[in-house]
This record gives sequence, C-alpha cells and structure tokens, in this order.
Amino acid sequence: MSAYVRVKPVDPQLSTFLSEAPVFIQPWLLEAVAPARWDYVVVRRGDEIAAVMPFVFKRWGSWHFVEGPYKIPYLGPWLRPSTAKYPKQLAEQKDLLGELIDTLPKLGNFHQAFHPGITNWLPFYWRGFQQTTRYTYRIEDTSDMDAVWQGTTESVRTDIKKARKLLAVEANDDFAAVIDLHRMTLRRQGRSFAHTDDEMMALHRACLQRGCCRTLLARGADGQLHAGAYFIWDKSALYYYTSGADPALRNSGAGALLVWHGIELASKLGLCFDFEGSMHEPIERFFRSFGGRQVPYFVLSKTSYNLLPDAISLLRRAKGQLKTLMRK
Repeated sequence: MSAYVRVKPVDPQLSTFLSEAPVFIQPWLLEAVAPARWDYVVVRRGDEIAAVMPFVFKRWGSWHFVEGPYKIPYLGPWLRPSTAKYPKQLAEQKDLLGELIDTLPKLGNFHQAFHPGITNWLPFYWRGFQQTTRYTYRIEDTSDMDAVWQGTTESVRTDIKKARKLLAVEANDDFAAVIDLHRMTLRRQGRSFAHTDDEMMALHRACLQRGCCRTLLARGADGQLHAGAYFIWDKSALYYYTSGADPALRNSGAGALLVWHGIELASKLGLCFDFEGSMHEPIERFFRSFGGRQVPYFVLSKTSYNLLPDAISLLRRAKGQLKTLMRK
C-alpha cells in the first residue's frame, strides 16, 4: 500500500525508519535547505513503513518540478533492510520502488541524484526515467590510518608534509570563512556561487544543532587563511561537503592537509570517508590521489511532455484576468 501524504510535521514512525538513512535525506536537513518545499512519498506494508522517497519541488499549477537541490549531493529512496535471498530482494525492490514512483505527485520534471546505496534503478527505467552515472570516491575502511596513508600518492604525501610545516589547522564554527574561500575558488574558475549565504548558514545551523559537522581552517603563521573545509556526517559516512582556498596561496598544500584531517576525523568516528563526488577532471584527479575507491551513483531524470494543455489553459486564464483588470 502506498500513499502520497503530507508528512510534516514528521511522525515518530518515519523518524525511526530514517534513523540509519543518509544525512541528506533527513527531514530536518531538507527543511533547512528547502523550507516548505519538500516532502516524502511513503510505501507501507500493513502498519509498518517499508520505503520512502524524499523530494524537493517547485509547483506550477498542478505540476511538481522535482529538483536536487544543488545544496544536497544525494537524495533518493530509502528501503527497509532485507535478509532474503538475492532474487527475492530484487523482487521486493521492484515492488517498493515501483510503488514509490507511482505515488509521486504529477511530475512536470524530475531530476535527482541518488545516494550510492541505491544500485537498482530498473523500476525507474521501466517507467520512462533516464539515468546518468556519476562517480564519487570513498575510503571505506578508515580504521587503519597507516594503511590509508600508504594508499595515497606520493604527491599528496609531499603536500601534506609541506603543509604541516607551514600551517596550523583549527576546528571552529566559522563556516562563513569557508563560504568566502569557496567563493574565491569559484571566481578563479570563472564560476558563480549558486546559493545565498543565508541558505548555506541555514544548513550549517541545522547540522551544528545535531552535532554532525566540522569546520576546519588552515592558517599560516602570519594569521592568513590559506584554505577551509567543511564536513558533514551520518551513521555510516563522513562527507567532504565543501571547501575553498585563497588562489594566491594554492601551493601551500593546505587543501590536501585539510582533507587528511577530515579522513582522520572519519577514522575517529568509525566512518567511511566520502569525497562526495566531482565530475570536474582536476578535482577528480585530486580526490583519486587519496586512494579511495571509485563508487558510481545515479542521477535520474524525467520530463513530462503533457505540459502543453495545462500551459495553454493557464495562459488563457491569465489573458482573461488581464482583460478584466484593463476594463476596471
């Protein structure tokens, strides 16, 4: 049994069901990054939740335009765990995912990156969705930091050793400094910042309130900031969420040093380290140099071609309202 239900405020059963789910699909984070523009579809078996799928949307008439959003790297469904034999697991996934899809509201457009835990998108394919494969890098086992160190490339080890002599790493709550450094990096690359500071600080406050984030800054002996990095974690992984560096100080090795501190933090927390992906070639090369495993994740999309009748109806209605106003 499935239903598209308004789940806000989130009921305790849903919170319990999502307790092991990735941080990016938690209701509190969705509300922080997309206030009043998110919801879940829910599939039940009897009185128990069996699967959920979060989505962030904009509305146009009766149509929902489902987006990432960009501030969240992964979304996607979350299914109840199964200990059944593999063929039966796939059959259950087919049923649950199919019901989630069929329960989504009327879609004008759908675009969402699924978390790496979702490896079966066949039910979406059968319902007309398209898929693009992207990659992240993950260090799955951070328990032996000597082994992790040996898995890095020589160039990364050299950068880290150099940076240790030049810089001090401080942990604090100055996320605004990381945003400023990130904006400097984007300017150097000829790109613009996609969010407002208020949007990013809302995410930070939500994570800070739940004790699942860390801001790290690399500072020189003269007090100048070289780079900053921001990490978010859940019960299974620590994510390299965002970072930035002063373009004039890029050769200090600060970026590599901060990533290494992030990996050490993941090790202390008993988590894997997720570089949170990048398809930009220079960034991919940097991530790869830390010895992580390349992990695919799926970006699903679908566009409805039945929008035209509703669009014409809305335009006619707007035209009629305009004529009425002109007569007054």
